[in-house]
This record gives sequence, C-alpha cells and structure tokens, in this order.
Amino acid sequence: MSSQGLFVKSVWLMLALGVTLCDMNDAHAKASKTAASSPTSVKADDDPYRWLESIQGARAMAWVKRENAVTATRFMESAGFRHTRDQILQVMDSDTRIPDVQRMGNWLYNFWRDKSHPRGIWRRTTLEEFRNSQPRWETVLDVDALNQAEGRRWVFKGAQCLQPDYQRCLISLSPDGGDAVAVREFDIPGKTFVEHGFELPVAKSEVDWIDQDHIYVGTDFGPGSMTASSYPRIVKEWTRGSPLADASTVFAGKPTDLAVAASHDPTPGYARDFVSVIKDFFHSELYQRKGGDLVKVEVPADATAEAHREWLLVQTRSTWTVDGKTFPSGALLVTRFDDFMAGGRHFIVLFAPDQHTALSSYVWTRHHLILNILDDVKSRLEVVTPPGKDGSWRRQQLPGAPAMSTISVVDTDPEHSDEYWLGITGFLTPSSLVRGVLGSVAAETIKQEPTLFDASAFAVSQHFVSSKDGTRVPYFEIAPKEMKYDGSHPTLLYGYGGFEVSLLPHYSGSIGRAWLQRGGVYVVANIRGGGEYGPRWHQAALKAHRPRAYEDFAAVAEDLIRRGVTSPRHLGAEGGSNGGLLMGNMLTHYPHLFGAISCEVPLLDMKRYIHLSAGASWMAEYGNPDTADWSFIKTFSPYQNVKAGMPYPPILFHTTTSDDRVGPVQARKMAAKMQAMGYRNVWFYEDLEGGHGAAADNKQTALRHALTYEFLWDQLKTTHPPPPP
Repeated sequence: MSSQGLFVKSVWLMLALGVTLCDMNDAHAKASKTAASSPTSVKADDDPYRWLESIQGARAMAWVKRENAVTATRFMESAGFRHTRDQILQVMDSDTRIPDVQRMGNWLYNFWRDKSHPRGIWRRTTLEEFRNSQPRWETVLDVDALNQAEGRRWVFKGAQCLQPDYQRCLISLSPDGGDAVAVREFDIPGKTFVEHGFELPVAKSEVDWIDQDHIYVGTDFGPGSMTASSYPRIVKEWTRGSPLADASTVFAGKPTDLAVAASHDPTPGYARDFVSVIKDFFHSELYQRKGGDLVKVEVPADATAEAHREWLLVQTRSTWTVDGKTFPSGALLVTRFDDFMAGGRHFIVLFAPDQHTALSSYVWTRHHLILNILDDVKSRLEVVTPPGKDGSWRRQQLPGAPAMSTISVVDTDPEHSDEYWLGITGFLTPSSLVRGVLGSVAAETIKQEPTLFDASAFAVSQHFVSSKDGTRVPYFEIAPKEMKYDGSHPTLLYGYGGFEVSLLPHYSGSIGRAWLQRGGVYVVANIRGGGEYGPRWHQAALKAHRPRAYEDFAAVAEDLIRRGVTSPRHLGAEGGSNGGLLMGNMLTHYPHLFGAISCEVPLLDMKRYIHLSAGASWMAEYGNPDTADWSFIKTFSPYQNVKAGMPYPPILFHTTTSDDRVGPVQARKMAAKMQAMGYRNVWFYEDLEGGHGAAADNKQTALRHALTYEFLWDQLKTTHPPPPP
C-alpha cells in the first residue's frame, strides 16, 4: 500500500539516506538560473569560489582532480590504508551477510552486491530455501550483465511491482548513483524489460501502479513541471501504449511545493487512490481521489495520515484538539476511515509519548499493528490489535530485543498474513533476522550474522550529559572494558541531528575492524534535531534554534574529555549531509574540542544552499536565507563564519560529483576558501559517482570509509598500543 505517511517519510529520508529522483546537470542548471534571477542572491564577485559551482565545468573538475591526487598521495597509498580498505571490503563482500528480503507473493526478493557482482543482482528464493545455510537463489536481473550489454554504469535503485501477482515491475536505474533515475518496465517471468512498456528517461521521478495498463507518474514533463526543490510538481495518469505527452493531469502543485505524487491502494474491498502534496519536509496535504474529484483528508498539515483497510492512522507533530480532546505531539491516533471522511472525529490513542519514549515507526500485518517504540533510544515492540466483540484495542509486548539494541520490523505481508520479519542488531551484537507469524508461529531466528570482529574486549554504555541550556542529552559509547581514563584514547564522535532522523545502536563490522580493534573508542551522540524523542526533540533544533544541536554535540565532546575518555588532541568527529553541516559548525565554533574532523557530502554555504541542487526543499529545517531568516542562519553557516588565523583542527571534506541532492560544490568551495586562507591541513576528495550516499558499489563504499578512518587515525593516533586481538 502507498500512502501519504509513507511518501512523506520516503522524501525526508532522501536527505539522510539515498533514494531516486532530475538529470544532475539539468538540476544544477535550473538552480543556477534561479540563483541568477533572484534579487537577493549573492553576487558572483562576493564569492570568489563561485566557479566551483559549475559541477562538470572543466576548471572545476581540474581542481577536483588535483585535490584528489594530493589527498590520495597523503592518505591512500600506504599499506595501512590498503589494509583498512580491504578489511572493510571483506565485510561488505562477505557471503555471510544477512540478505535483506522483501516478500512479494510466494517469493522472497533480495538485492545483493559482492565481489562477483559489484553492481549487484536482484534475485529471489522461497522461504523453505531461505532457511538453508546456503540457499539457492534465482537471478531476476543482473545489473553488471545489463551494463555490459548496454555499455552503461547503471546503479540499481529499487523496483515497484504490481500486486497481487508481482509479475510486472517498474525498475529505477541511476546512471551515476544519484537521485535521478531512468524508470523501465520489467517482466519477471521473462526476466526482461518490456518492449514498448512504461519507460521514463533519467529524471527525478515518482511512479506508482494503478493497474496493469495505468500508472501514476510525476516526472520532468518539461519547463515548469518541477518544483523549486527539483522534484515533480505535476502528477499524471498514464495509459499503456499512449505517449507520455498524452497522459492526463491528476494534480498540479505550486512551484514552491516540495513535491507532488499520487498512489493507488489495491487492497481488495478497500481500493483507494490518493494525491499527496508535500509542502515541505514536515507539512503536507492528503487528498482522496474519487473519480475526477479530490477530497481532502482534513488532518493538521504537520501530521501524517495513512489509510489501511477500514482504518485511518494519524501521527501528530504538534498538539491537536479535535472532538473536544487534545492529543499531544508525537501521538498515534486511529479512527475508521469512512467515518472520518463523513465528518466523524472520534479518535482512539494507540500511542502517547512521555519524556523518555517516542514512536519510531509502525507497520501493519493482516490483522495487527506493530509499534516500534524508543525508550531512551532503545527499542521495544508492541502489538496492537483492532477491536473484537468488546470494542477495545488490545495490546501486548513483542519480546526479543536485547539490552542496548535496535529491533525493527523489516517486512510484513499486510494483505495476506500476519507474518513479520525482525532485524535485531547492537553495537557489539551481530545482526540477526527473525521471522514469526502473530498468533500462530513463534519468533524464529532465520539468519544470524557471524562475528566480524572480536567484541569480547569491548563494552557498550549509555551516558547522559547536560547541554548548555540544561537539556539532558544521551550518547552511546563503545570502548575497551579495561580502558584507563587518562585522556589518551583516539575517539570518534559521530552525529547527525536533523530531519527527525534517529541514530540507533547498530552492528558494524567496518567500525569494529577499522576503528575499535585498533584501540579506538566510538561514540554516537543523540543530539536534538533528530527523532530520538519524537517531534519535540526535532523541533527543539529547527531554524533559529539550530545551534541547540551544535551545543548538544559539543556538550558530549566536553563530557568525553571531562570523564577522561579522551582529550581534544585525540578526539575526532564525523558527520555527513546535515551531519556535514554539524561538522562545519564544530570546526568554526568549537575547534578547541577536536583533533580532526571528517566532513562528508556537507551543507556548508547556508547563504546559497537553497539555490544549489535540491537545497530549496530544506527551508522548513533551516529557514530561507533570502529573507530575514538570514539574521539567524548566518550564525550557523560555516562558509561565511570561517576565518583566517584560527586554531582549526585538520579537516577532510569528502563528497561526490554525482550528488544531485546536496551537491559537491559546498565542500569544494569550503576547502578552496580555507586553503586560500593559509590552512595547510585541509584535505579534499571527490568521488565521481555514487550519488549522495557515495555507494555505487562496495569498492567505492569501502574506499570512502577507509579514507575517513585512515585520516582520523593518522591525526588522532596515540603512542599507547591497541588491545590484543
């Protein structure tokens, strides 16, 4: 089922993770045109590094190649780097990894990359076969073979398959790993692309099946069809065999909207169509399409709504008074969909947060709803069952989460059964995949990841520190059990702090091998701006309050120093995307706390960010610098705040040419500006492909992580020997 709630989440997850969607050069050209026509834009002569905004420009790319060569010579030619890279690549290519599976009908599907399949294979197997230690897989699509046949470098970005038979799919392929994709119809039984089927050229597109001969499509239909944020503004219904130009318009949003999309829910007896108008990351409108009419689902603009069979779920982001009752921010409410559309407003509370808890996610099975609840950033699951004869919703705990762990529902089969799949992971606990059927089959571990590093010498602990304004901020620490608190330990502090994204415990063989086993300490800061305590935690660091996130991160750093875990000389920091903006602020406002910083695919020029790539989509998070908002944005814009003659720690900027979300230009300009100021320990590296996640294949991902860890270790290393293996 596709719905407003799921679509909104997919949009904001694009910032932190990676998804699909306009040709990179077209997006940049549109952004440059917007900037040039804006009366409040920074003039070219105000910024001597604007030439680096020409993403594929000859002068800019020559600069990138020179900087890459310098960084590679310094950090990537040693035996230590090659060892770290190979250790990480072994983890990523290992056939003992747990395949992420998605049920479609009687098959379990998985996309898999390894040494033999660098771009990956889309494959399937049965549940019975999957239970085996070495299951037999049937290859559905070999992306490497496709690339060889077509002379391309496609990166697989997912498939949407038509229910209930799952015979036809819309496959998204990126030419360079960016968000822009080509969409092509694929026939699973024939294992081939459909000749004269549905097909879209490379663009930032949103598609969804209606039936075998009709799809909803939002894409670049030509001038004016994309929003200022570079996503689809118009959604149409497209009939098989007809030209895209003849598709009928379902809805046209405003250029200032973030995106528009339509979806079809094929559930028998409850088939419905919806149009989602995403105003910004945290405000949207949902309409039910009934014939030629659109009927608004009247929930608050900052709430998310999702229809499932007879039910309507509403998750609030602010307090909402309705039907004489006031519901808190972060609550999950339920009512009957048809009653609500007829004017009824009687809701039942399925979840209400407190000071320690937040709703991380929820998912339906056929007869139940599973809630994923965070309790001081640790997971627990609760099963909620719709009313029986007594008219009340029943609830029970779903056990299975070890201490200091993350448990998540990775797949269900909501149309046909109460099957559920759980992913369980912890910093020192190898991940496992568990399957059960609510009410009939007890949870069973189907797959267990092997130990990828020796965790016996380490312990996980959770700590809390008071931030500048007195707010209690949690962080996780993974450190040697017998660690001496003498301030000597190379420590890597990781953070994000934005877009209501939570940083949860997770098992990483890469971190274990490349950092912990070398004697390092790894720390994850759960700062404001994230979703660890629901909407209130996120909203506490919005716009003018953004510095609260940076104060929180600095407070964690100070606590690590105060406790003797490390010292500024041995404390490093890492963050990407919004976390890259966090790193930029650590550099410019808290340089005394850190010995080195890794700043990845970052936002840094907050005066220009809305005119670069997809930056206009993030104004709800940061504000609009072309208005009076600049009065507060300028306080956390690293590009404007960097100064000469400061005691800045060494910094590595890592980005990708094909990143059509944040773009590479902000990292380029910051590095060039700092170098011109005379800073010698400013390093820069730009991958040519891979998009925002810098992950076109496992080799690229391993190189990216190895470069980060080698740079940080080189700058933070201590004379103390690491613990024995």
